[in-house]
Amino acid sequence: MPIRTASARWQGDLAEGSGTVRTGKGGLEGNYSFKSRFEEGEGTNPEELIGAAHAACFSMALSKQLADAGVTGTRVETAAKVHFDKTDAGMTVTRIDLETVGQAPGLDEVQFTKLAETAKENCPISRLLAPGAQISLTARLAS
Repeated sequence: MPIRTASARWQGDLAEGSGTVRTGKGGLEGNYSFKSRFEEGEGTNPEELIGAAHAACFSMALSKQLADAGVTGTRVETAAKVHFDKTDAGMTVTRIDLETVGQAPGLDEVQFTKLAETAKENCPISRLLAPGAQISLTARLAS
């Protein structure tokens, strides 16, 4: 398997500095700053990037679960809410709430939810994050 890369550059001090983040092949590139991370400033932040990675990984894992169940999923959309909280150990990603909506003809809500839970447990990013962060999942079929 290939090794995936990303890079970040920071200039200046923590509070007034700024940086850029880029994925290895240039698919994503964005600015980040103290304000975009700890306040509501323009740009992205590491926690949003973790959320994007988790949502993408989970969506693919759910698509695989659907295929393994003999169902052709026509769409999976996932949002990740990353909770970045102050703890005794310092600022920490404490919880990620995944919210997914899928179209999977032939499945009922119970079957879809079961497959989504399996995807959450088997998604490589979930496995990476689960030892330190609580991961919740809300899954529903599109109407």
